[in-house]
Amino acid sequence: MTGWRLLLTRPAEECEALAATLAEAGVHSSSLPLLAIEPLPESAEQRATILELDRYCAVVVVSKPAARLGLELLDRYWPQPPFGQAWFSVGGATGAILEAYGLDVSWPERGDDSEALLALPRLAQALARPDPKVLIMRGEGGREFLAETLRGRGVQVDFLELYRRSLPDYPPGTLVQVVRSERLNGLVVSSGQGLLSLHELAADTWPELCELPLFVPSPRVAEMARQLGAKRIVDCRGAGAAALLAALRETAVAAS
Repeated sequence: MTGWRLLLTRPAEECEALAATLAEAGVHSSSLPLLAIEPLPESAEQRATILELDRYCAVVVVSKPAARLGLELLDRYWPQPPFGQAWFSVGGATGAILEAYGLDVSWPERGDDSEALLALPRLAQALARPDPKVLIMRGEGGREFLAETLRGRGVQVDFLELYRRSLPDYPPGTLVQVVRSERLNGLVVSSGQGLLSLHELAADTWPELCELPLFVPSPRVAEMARQLGAKRIVDCRGAGAAALLAALRETAVAAS
């Protein structure tokens, strides 16, 4: 794996943690965060939703920022979380944040995506009651697949939106300059929005950059990458460091 030289694109704090893990494994990386996280001001709607937390048979948290911000709200309004409530996360890193808080949380062992979460037997068990209600903690305008699938199963779904994402303001040409100057031979994205930000920032240099191996977290993002013209896509089946490291071990290093 030591031949890999990767571009990391997660929010700054997450890039830092991932870079440290990769360095321990002998993988060089350079960080260019393509998603900035801005917490939403607490609103009356947010308060009303969190105060009625005990109405939900399950709470789903889709990201680490949603976990951190959701727990801040929980701290303010629930000295003790509702007893017996089932919590779920899309990935293990998000689940670890909830678990450290003391919540009864489950997540897929493989596959950090909504599809894997929906297949969990424990989720089906939590929903096996009359008029099930689920709360999804997420960012503003997140993916609708999870909610639509649950509603198709007769579940009432509400959202608690806690933050918005934006593309940081970089000068034109920044992305390709970093790739060239650092002699990077692989790109890493952790979400569909991260991929779209990468494509947007690349602008007219995308034909060059899309030749590099692109590590993505799920089949859905892999399909998005194919539609954008990416030539060599590696589906890590997870957004965490362990999934990326496993994919790096199984993928031949590209020439720099």
